[in-house]
Amino acid sequence: MRTILLAGAAALATLPLSMAGAQSTDAQIDKVIAEGLSHSGAMANASELMDGIGPRLSHSENIERARDWAIAKFNGYGLSNVHREPFRFGVAWNLDSWSASMVSPRPLVMRAIPVAWSPATSGMLRAPVILAPMSKKEHFDAWRGKLAGKIVMVSLPGTGSEPDKPAFRRLEAAEIAKKDHFDLPADEDDDDARFVKRVLFAKELSEFLKSEGAVGMVRISYRDGGLLHGEGYNLSPDQGLALPFMELAAEDYRRLARLEVTGKAPTMEMAIAARFDRTNLDDANVIADIPGRDPKAGYVMAGGHFDSWIAADGASDNGAGSVVVMEAARILAKMPRPRRTIRFALWSGEEQGLLGSIAYIEQHMATRGLDPNVAGLDRMAQWTAAWPITTKPGYSEMKAYFNLDNGSGKIRGIYGEGNIAAIPTLQKWLKPFASMGATDVVAGRTGGTDHQYMQAVGLPAYQFVQDPLDYGSRVHHSSIDTVDHMKVDDIRQAATIMAGMLWQAANSEVELPRPPLPLKPGKADPFKVQDPDDN
Repeated sequence: MRTILLAGAAALATLPLSMAGAQSTDAQIDKVIAEGLSHSGAMANASELMDGIGPRLSHSENIERARDWAIAKFNGYGLSNVHREPFRFGVAWNLDSWSASMVSPRPLVMRAIPVAWSPATSGMLRAPVILAPMSKKEHFDAWRGKLAGKIVMVSLPGTGSEPDKPAFRRLEAAEIAKKDHFDLPADEDDDDARFVKRVLFAKELSEFLKSEGAVGMVRISYRDGGLLHGEGYNLSPDQGLALPFMELAAEDYRRLARLEVTGKAPTMEMAIAARFDRTNLDDANVIADIPGRDPKAGYVMAGGHFDSWIAADGASDNGAGSVVVMEAARILAKMPRPRRTIRFALWSGEEQGLLGSIAYIEQHMATRGLDPNVAGLDRMAQWTAAWPITTKPGYSEMKAYFNLDNGSGKIRGIYGEGNIAAIPTLQKWLKPFASMGATDVVAGRTGGTDHQYMQAVGLPAYQFVQDPLDYGSRVHHSSIDTVDHMKVDDIRQAATIMAGMLWQAANSEVELPRPPLPLKPGKADPFKVQDPDDN
């Protein structure tokens, strides 16, 4: 089969564009497959981006370097309208260096990472630790008068855990089948609001600790095995932390805790060299186009988020999705001119609340009844609860959006997002890739990626079903999120399928059906009593 595909693609490549455009869809898909599988540039790009540039925290100097690199790549592929699209984000934070050590009762270098948007220390900070777990302000009274001059350990240490399942796995058919279910719409979804309340508690906690004379704060990593993460969300100008904040490896944190509770409180040193820029609150997405033949036919789109966290290189999350989108652009730039424009987006601000894709929706397609001054995580938390949805002239122009952001595993299918009418078309477009393992269109929904809020305003936006590999078990947001955990064949397969889905969507006479414009839902359960702890 491989020889036949390559031969067919080579013959097609020699035809004039007018004749090539007249070839069958199957022949064009053969060309996409040949280019994507036999001439892939995705992993070379992955090394340039992740090994060479590294982590890409939103609105940092490093993501700006990465954007320069991506724009040069898109221009080199011959794309048009390649540009940055700015949006309001928050304070810029750049991390230069850090360290953490226990100095008594014995010297020990600890595994640590600053929490993003932590204030810097004034050189090396040395102080005894105190174990004072606090997760809500009701805990403050128990610690008044006890924290002066201390580095405060604010997490419960727990007892550790051992893995009881393989860290690396691929989806079984039965697992995929379980995703093929229809989720009844809910009238209430407070998950975002609860998440925001929890993570922004760090500001309130830091202010209390500082008022009590504490000099720093540390938390435990949420994974064992020496893994670190460093997620932080206090990026809004009015949400800054009052004290330097460090995350310690779980094993190092528990060692300190054991010594402290037995009356031998250790002394530790920590240093954070970080720089803030409060003069410019704008971050940016990167947008690039392959222009279509018919200006009235609208456009189709692919995207992945370009930003990452700081503990490693942001390879699986979501450098993988970004290089797949870029590789799809490279492949399709070699094809005849499509009927519809094909647009590519590298989002920023995803890790802080899908802020880049929200900004794109609001600029081009629809707004919600939300105060424009609400920014950062608060914007994410309030966005889906804000009514009404008001469409813009560009709302109907986007005919399909495909997102990749569940690690670097190969594509096994696509979520139908509860849009039953769209499933037959998605099945038709996915069918050419069944022999590559991409077989299923499942009715279920998935969230937490940049397609989510497009779906929330009734746009035809979809995320692929992917093999998990070791994404959720150890790689996601962690200090081992490097190119080592990206599998070459999976990335080639994903980029080829992304290109093939875009190509069919761009040339199809049939548009993906979109759901009705969402309206504010009625109360699904008239007897439900609000839990006061949810407020």
